Amino acid sequence: MNTNKTLKGKIDINSKGEATIISKNIEHKIFLNKHSLKYFHDDEVEFFINKRKRKGKYLATVEKLINRDKKSYVGTIQINENFAFAILDGKKIDVDIFIPKDNINKAQDGDKVVVEVLKWRKNEMSPTGKVIEVLGKPGDHETEIHTIIKNHELPLEFPREVEEYAKKISKQIRKNEIEKRRDVRETLTFTIDPEDAKDFDDAISFKEIDKEIYEIGVHIADVGHYVESNSILDKEAFNRATSIYLVDRVVPMLPEILSNMVCSLRPQEEKYTFSAIFKINNKGVVLEEWFGKTVIKSDRRFSYAEAQEIIETKKGKISKEIALNNKSYEVRKEMVNAIVILNEVALTVREERKKQGSINFNKKEIKFKLDSLKNPIEVIFKENKEANKLIEEFMLLANKKVAELFKKEKKEPGVYRIHDAPDNEKLKVLKTIVKEFGYSLDISSREGTSRTLNKLLRDVKGKKEQNLIETLAIRSMSKAEYSTQNIGHYGLAFKHYTHFTSPIRRYPDILVHRLLNECLNKENNQTLKGLSEKCKYCSEKETTAVKAERDSIKYMQIKYMEDKKEIKYKGIISGITEWGLYVELEENKCEGMVYIRDIKGDRFVFKEEEQALIGRETEKKYRLGDEVMVMVKKTNLIKKHLDFIII
Repeated sequence: MNTNKTLKGKIDINSKGEATIISKNIEHKIFLNKHSLKYFHDDEVEFFINKRKRKGKYLATVEKLINRDKKSYVGTIQINENFAFAILDGKKIDVDIFIPKDNINKAQDGDKVVVEVLKWRKNEMSPTGKVIEVLGKPGDHETEIHTIIKNHELPLEFPREVEEYAKKISKQIRKNEIEKRRDVRETLTFTIDPEDAKDFDDAISFKEIDKEIYEIGVHIADVGHYVESNSILDKEAFNRATSIYLVDRVVPMLPEILSNMVCSLRPQEEKYTFSAIFKINNKGVVLEEWFGKTVIKSDRRFSYAEAQEIIETKKGKISKEIALNNKSYEVRKEMVNAIVILNEVALTVREERKKQGSINFNKKEIKFKLDSLKNPIEVIFKENKEANKLIEEFMLLANKKVAELFKKEKKEPGVYRIHDAPDNEKLKVLKTIVKEFGYSLDISSREGTSRTLNKLLRDVKGKKEQNLIETLAIRSMSKAEYSTQNIGHYGLAFKHYTHFTSPIRRYPDILVHRLLNECLNKENNQTLKGLSEKCKYCSEKETTAVKAERDSIKYMQIKYMEDKKEIKYKGIISGITEWGLYVELEENKCEGMVYIRDIKGDRFVFKEEEQALIGRETEKKYRLGDEVMVMVKKTNLIKKHLDFIII
């Protein structure tokens, strides 16, 4: 290995505090002396490899900081007489920030604060910083939610000039603009969304051409009409890249006046849309396709529950228990007919997609019912019924067909949603684990993997190990991302796929709308330069959003379990480490830790090759998927810990 060359990489600190450098130039693990670190996790640095290895490990010396990963950090302030320290959040940070008394910014001892690093000299153990924001007292709901927001550096308020720009946008539907568009206002059109949705990205239109052929339109909010390229609104939307859905609030990509009002496809309002309109037969075969700008008027808004009742009963009577306004009502016959036929077509299209190797993940997701103080009072499982899948199927179709048009028209560069085949080593681990449960997996070929993975997901449905195996299967997959280089979408078994259907909440969809508009008008707009970098940035922002959303769920789970210390729960072992067992509760999917020191009856050791904890004397085993009875030992909202004991 070349020890003279200066290299670039990112600092990686694991939960044990071990520091390494990840560099695309090097396959080996490069270690750093943790005590000589003057850098944080994910900081980008220049380094060189030391000439001598220590204990068989490659060691590196950092020459300089290229880029600090974060501009600010969240921690709890401890104030002394003449100075203070911020004890930072996070397992990957074990350094405190020294804060001179002048830089405390009215914080009180014990407050959660946001701190900016000012300097970190080579001869100093701790960096020097200043408090730039006081969040409040640890444990308070607003403090903890804002801690998540600040830890992930999510933008909260829109800049005043962006809000003012958005307010000035004309909401009127103009005659001269309608003349440029296909008029679909007289065609039966409706939206189907979650009960609590406010931003309606998509609508479906339906027209029966004859008994076997239908015109089905997928109409998407024409956000690009209002968000002009390179405007301050566009730059802010790109900076955010995605809306983020925390448990009790949304951090939106666009100002509310656009996301919930101007662009949202609300019932009985004329709206500009970008549409994919298909002629499809009752076998799910697309006979004709049309793409272009349209104007629509949604006849009605349905919740998923309302649409599901129509699908199940094939009647228009909506009960008050299901109805959005809590009053029973009758749906027009043509709407009932449309939803029933759309569902039948969607079922046919879905079955064909599965035959092509599309993997059908259906992992249980949870949401929380909150009281007026935003305390969680109930855990609710999100149901993914036929009405949900109906909408999903036509969105997938529109996304796929837009990507195919890019290929057909040789639109380069395009923006694609790509998903690589899973890593073979991860598949081997998955195969070994599911074998313990009596299932098999053929990973000898791409086709065999998707076929047997689908069979596995069908076979585990309703079993105690379902959630565990679905989680492990998802983890074995590659991560989907945005790219200008199309490699197809492995999980969906599509050769061409993009994101076209959610421009209110995803910036890549706005880019796709602009590209599609160029494609249809045979234009080549120079403002779309730098697409590759934009795709990479949006993928990174998506990862941040997912982490923030998970953190908010974890926080709410711990908050929910705070007052349940006397209850016995059935759980399943969802993870095993050298320090204990992760247990997921069957009843509500809350996951906590049973520390190895708290397991009675023996001294247990971790056997990595068996993925088990084994008793030294009794040889009792705790394995992935085993059922255990547990009780809550301790909850810690500040550290985000939920600890169980086995009973």
